Amino acid sequence: MDDTFDQLPLQLDSSSKAITANPGNEALNTELQALNALHRSFLSLSTPVPPGPMPVDPKRSAQVNKLRESGNASYKKGAYPEAIRMYTFGIEMASGRPAWEPSGLVREEISGLYANRAQTHMAMQNWPEALIDAETSVEMKPVGNAKAWWRKGRCLMEMGRLEEAKEWIGKGLELEGSEADMVGLMKEIDAQLRKRGAKGLDQLS
Repeated sequence: MDDTFDQLPLQLDSSSKAITANPGNEALNTELQALNALHRSFLSLSTPVPPGPMPVDPKRSAQVNKLRESGNASYKKGAYPEAIRMYTFGIEMASGRPAWEPSGLVREEISGLYANRAQTHMAMQNWPEALIDAETSVEMKPVGNAKAWWRKGRCLMEMGRLEEAKEWIGKGLELEGSEADMVGLMKEIDAQLRKRGAKGLDQLS
């Protein structure tokens, strides 16, 4: 025996989004009332209901990119404080993504912005600030981030913390392979350590 059913036209209110059936029946109206009540309860929540799996807000992505590009442009002009301001705004914008957006995207955005801000601090010889930013960038993205590894190593060397710099770059080379800039920096650090050692021997003699 074939199943039979009655087609009941549903109507959606454009303002309230409430669903009604006309003509309807008591059972259907009861179900629709429950559905409409559930919809109203969602609207009253202080925290928005997450949408579907792993959505990305294109407007926020565009804003983050624009702030990064503005920072890059200011850096190239030598307007370092303005570049830092733009990168900081970008970090705040990327960090403000809702929890349901892909964490990998957030880490990628934040890592790049911290690495750029570290480079800007280095241009101003703000070594401690640059060190912290470079290290944060590596924490967000340990692999495929040779520039941030190099920048923290350079900061440590400029601050005279040669043993720490050597250890840090050594770890970076384990993850990044024989990356040319880090290999070069390691040679500089080793040369500085040898020079320091030779100076210490001269003082003893």
